[in-house]
Amino acid sequence: MSNQLNLDALLEGFKQQADEIRLQLHLAKAEARDEWEELEKKLEELKVKADIVRKEAGEASEDVLEAAKLVAEEIKNGFERIRKSL
Repeated sequence: MSNQLNLDALLEGFKQQADEIRLQLHLAKAEARDEWEELEKKLEELKVKADIVRKEAGEASEDVLEAAKLVAEEIKNGFERIRKSL
């Protein structure tokens, strides 16, 4: 009888842990989806900045190029975070 109670308690503990992990995975997927949407916006922004750099010359394009580099780094880091969360 004691072994049966221990097994039941063990199974109940595993069920609770599985439910918690399932919820965390669901939330992680939602967070990854939100971050993906932000990264898509930044990628579009980077494409626009790249077009400007191609069309313009001189000091103004240097500023745009630096801004584009920052956005590119944010996108790269975001992709890495999403990969790690999946």
